[in-house]
Amino acid sequence: MQECSLQTEIRTLGPCKLDSVLPYRTWADNKTVQIVVDEELSEEVNAPFSVCLEAAGPRKKLYFDTTRAKCAIVTCGGLCPGINDVIRAIVMEAFHAYNVPSILGIAYGLEGFIPKYGHAPFELTPSSVADIHRFGGTMLGSSRGPQSAEEIVDTLERSNVNALFVIGGDGTMKAALAISSEVQARGLKISVIGIPKTIDNDINFIPQSFGFETAAFKATEAIECAHTEACGVPNGIGLVKLMGRESGFIAARAALALKEVNFVLIPEAPFALEGEGGLLPALEERLRSRGHAVIVAAEGAGQHLMENHAAKDVSGNPVLGDVADLLRKNISSYLGARGIEHSLKYIDPSYIIRSIPANANDKVYCGFLGQYAVHAAMAGRTDMVVGKIQDRYVHLPLELVTRKRRKLNIYSDLWRAVLESTGQGMLHGMLPPA
Repeated sequence: MQECSLQTEIRTLGPCKLDSVLPYRTWADNKTVQIVVDEELSEEVNAPFSVCLEAAGPRKKLYFDTTRAKCAIVTCGGLCPGINDVIRAIVMEAFHAYNVPSILGIAYGLEGFIPKYGHAPFELTPSSVADIHRFGGTMLGSSRGPQSAEEIVDTLERSNVNALFVIGGDGTMKAALAISSEVQARGLKISVIGIPKTIDNDINFIPQSFGFETAAFKATEAIECAHTEACGVPNGIGLVKLMGRESGFIAARAALALKEVNFVLIPEAPFALEGEGGLLPALEERLRSRGHAVIVAAEGAGQHLMENHAAKDVSGNPVLGDVADLLRKNISSYLGARGIEHSLKYIDPSYIIRSIPANANDKVYCGFLGQYAVHAAMAGRTDMVVGKIQDRYVHLPLELVTRKRRKLNIYSDLWRAVLESTGQGMLHGMLPPA
């Protein structure tokens, strides 16, 4: 196994000279975690290599005088199970462990920093966050779209904020990097810590983001319903569309959980509708042999079969064509032309999935992320995110996690397992080129 020169050093605001107020003796100072980077972690990998990352955890020496520190928390982008749990963990850790006297909640994402939007920040206290983990969503509110890093840092500077915790996905982490760069350009001592959040599980170098397990579990309920509907009528077809603009992780994981899905369509595997290896002939064969079928499609699947959309949403992402509409029209036309009576039931549980509270495992995960984020900030770390890789919590540079979006590697064991479970390996585009 080769060593890699991947840049993993974490920037600090300066030397840590103050003794920690924590009573523990299990300090993370000078600890590193060696991990193996393979195709499951990054699709760019041709051969596994090892890399050392800075371990997350409390430091014996701190940069900030925590009794005078001021923190701020902002949540951005779409909803995801567990956001409130992360907020609560940050507030509880900062207040109870480090005696931080002031923690600001920034309302409605990055808009909350910009005066023209009129979203006033508010104080977060242990009592105000005591019960928020019971609910989905984010108590701070959220928004999409870029905002001026200069204006954001103006507000941080005016508010005397020492540590900013940014909870969001790929675009939000890029915004955090821009904020940190502006902070550095001004010579300010503000720690910027990212907590990666994405229901699509598409943040680079983060094997599994918080809330993903909850989302995949909830998605299986929709698949089970689709299977029940499909089995209830002759030639029944259950079609479930799940979230996943560029990455098919939820679709793949949920399909593996039930083993009742016959076709999984993801953005990374461009399928064909007709002809040799086409989805429609395979669906016809499935109906003739078994009398029912279940199809799970990630929302970004099949874009190559639709008219290109030049429009972009407020986050700068291309506006997607509707893969469910594409499938429904073509299935109806294809089967109708062959005189095959059928019944197709369509389920889209996307906004239910992303709005529910986190399950027990995700709650534990969120709690660790919030605590480790506070430990990092108080020790003067910045330009970084807290992540869990191979069961170890580590610090990752923002530059690393924002290089590209993570996608499901169709060379990986995960995708091979999907092909084995569904039997769809004969379809066009399902297997990588030789």
